[in-house]
Amino acid sequence: MPRKTAARTARLASIPLGVAGRAVGGWGKRLVGQNADQVSAELSAKTAEQLFAVLGTLKGGAMKFGQALSVFEAAIPDEMAEPYREALTKLQSAAPPMSSQTTHRVLAEQLGRKWAERFRSFEDTPAAAASIGQVHKAVWHDGREVAVKVQYPGADQALMSDLRQLQRFSRLFQALVPGTEVKPLLQELTDRMSEELDYRSEAGHQRAFAKAFDGDPHVVVPKVVASAPKVLITEWIDGKPLAAVIRDGDRTERDLAGYRLAEFHYSSPARVGMLHSDPHPGNFMLTEDGRLCVIDFGAVAQLPDGLPPAHGRMMRLALEGRSCELLDLLREEHFIRADARQQPEAEHVYAYLAPFVEPLQSETFHFTRRWMQKQAWRVSNMRGQDFRTGRSLNLPPQYLLLHRVLGGSTGILCQLDAELPVRELITRWQPGFAA
Repeated sequence: MPRKTAARTARLASIPLGVAGRAVGGWGKRLVGQNADQVSAELSAKTAEQLFAVLGTLKGGAMKFGQALSVFEAAIPDEMAEPYREALTKLQSAAPPMSSQTTHRVLAEQLGRKWAERFRSFEDTPAAAASIGQVHKAVWHDGREVAVKVQYPGADQALMSDLRQLQRFSRLFQALVPGTEVKPLLQELTDRMSEELDYRSEAGHQRAFAKAFDGDPHVVVPKVVASAPKVLITEWIDGKPLAAVIRDGDRTERDLAGYRLAEFHYSSPARVGMLHSDPHPGNFMLTEDGRLCVIDFGAVAQLPDGLPPAHGRMMRLALEGRSCELLDLLREEHFIRADARQQPEAEHVYAYLAPFVEPLQSETFHFTRRWMQKQAWRVSNMRGQDFRTGRSLNLPPQYLLLHRVLGGSTGILCQLDAELPVRELITRWQPGFAA
């Protein structure tokens, strides 16, 4: 992992510079008569390839940002999406790995010089390499198959350096994902990074989830075997990655994965007092017996009292068209600042929010890329009233991770093209909605 700020900044800067250079080249090709659609497709493919190469090689915050973007690719118009979809999906579970020598050094530092004696076997080739660590398959000394997550040396410095530099290029990434507010996403990632760097903290989160979901027929969380600040060892569980279900899953798999994912997110605050806050497909698998396997508990939202009832009341008021009451509740919860220069009108706020509760209008709802693209266009169209209304709304800090998870999981549901009874799940698990 490149550690020096100057080197990492130069790599990140190569993305917008590369885009600009390819745009000039594309303009020249059009001048000499090449087909415009073919040239645009070629530019998109090359930009996507560079995006994966740079963010994947740098790992750290750069790759973490790419993973966060990956769930929003469903909002990109279909004619532009395919190259980015492939590049961003690869960032969910694959990146250039660190050497075996470096891996062994970290294991010795964290588990002691005789670390190898704690395993019956250890595979040097990583099974997955992601943002701040890579995972190896091994057999623990008692015969259990385990996953060994090893943090990259220098991950802490790299993370914060990347996230500072990515702020400078937020406009470029905004263009890749229309309808997504990139700057708040970057700020949120920055706030969560320090938590994710200590694998002992992650181990504590994972133990709580594993205990709450132990024996659950729908969700499985691997149990923690051992942990250190930069090494985490958990049970190994086989399954079909959600990225594979998105790519080639049949209708039954898609709907099942979507239901299990929504059920997990909505039920966990009541069952665990926490919310898994890193929703991208690389963190979920569908096991052979139809359960959702959930991994990576570095980022969680602490919700000891469960989901906020006010959030359920907002959904109910928007669903029933009670615009004045909705506006009052939004003010109480600080979604509308009292000192804002321009106060939004009740009917405009209702018109802005009502489409987001469309999935609750019927017994089942079919989440599609087309639906997400429609929402993205609606809120990002600078000529429309919804864009102006959205700019007048505020996101209170206590709702930040909740909305991040809802947005990310909705993006995954649209990638899955899943149909599920989301209203039944909301009624059962979201306080304030049924009352």
